Amino acid sequence: MSADDGKKSGLVFNVQKFSVHDGPGIRTLVFLKGCPLHCTWCSNPESQSFEPELAYNPGRCLGLSKCVYCVEACAPNAISRGENDTLSIDRARCQTCSRPCVDACPAKALITYGIPRTVADVLKQVEEDALFYSRSSGGMTLSGGEPLAQKDFALALLREAKKRRINTSMETCGQVAWESLRDACALLNTIIFDIKHLDPVRHKEKTGVDLKRILSNFKKMMKEFPKLQVLVRTPVVPAFNDSEEALLPIAALVNNYPNADYELLPYHRLGTQKYLFLQKDSPMGDVHLPTDLFLRLQKAVNKELAKAGKKLTGCAAEHGSGKSLM
Repeated sequence: MSADDGKKSGLVFNVQKFSVHDGPGIRTLVFLKGCPLHCTWCSNPESQSFEPELAYNPGRCLGLSKCVYCVEACAPNAISRGENDTLSIDRARCQTCSRPCVDACPAKALITYGIPRTVADVLKQVEEDALFYSRSSGGMTLSGGEPLAQKDFALALLREAKKRRINTSMETCGQVAWESLRDACALLNTIIFDIKHLDPVRHKEKTGVDLKRILSNFKKMMKEFPKLQVLVRTPVVPAFNDSEEALLPIAALVNNYPNADYELLPYHRLGTQKYLFLQKDSPMGDVHLPTDLFLRLQKAVNKELAKAGKKLTGCAAEHGSGKSLM
């Protein structure tokens, strides 16, 4: 490992082992903090901010009537008693610090989303499962947030992984500088590229960003890296893109590229609890995606893909149920 790359650091909010849905084989997912999009359906709200965030799990808390260790450890006095003996966190006072309140909590009710880690440290953890990678053609997948929002850290991770002959994959929303995406693609075995909608007005309404750069980057990537294995993903979200009119144009776009596969992910509410931990409201509320509608959309998309000899890939296509949305 080069000394410079090994020492590079970034904010990581999770490392998930034994994933089988985010690239070939058994994989370790490294989740980098920060995202330029603010999708209303996001199941990882802790990924959006570019700063460490303090989260609170009230189900674990002993209550301030029994335990005040976190209050005593909080120098800016950001923690106080809330309703029903739970904690209230003043986000304006809560500073980006070493989070002594987290270390002080005996029940582990306080969590820091976003820990500074070095490339060397992350790859040491990734390599713990090297045996599984070799047997399954698996490896490391960078996820987020948007990995390239921390460009220098993400590229250093990919460079060092390649030196160690670790298969590399990355999930991206595409809303990044072309140069960053180009440099990453040169280091990847697989890329997972989200395309959520092809209507620029609807896209901006629900993600907060324009579609122009995302589509431009996608087309440049497909032209410059025709041998790169590409998986295009679309989260199927109620009242956003849960229709043939929204999905079939994306399938038609995928059909233009022999090295591209397509996957639909059904909307779910598994991230709702994280909004609670961050004391935020879940933008989607209680809506859900009917299973029969999702199956009908799969059938229609497969009919479109068949024009190019393709079919939907991924666990949702095989079993009618989806993985977590990232």
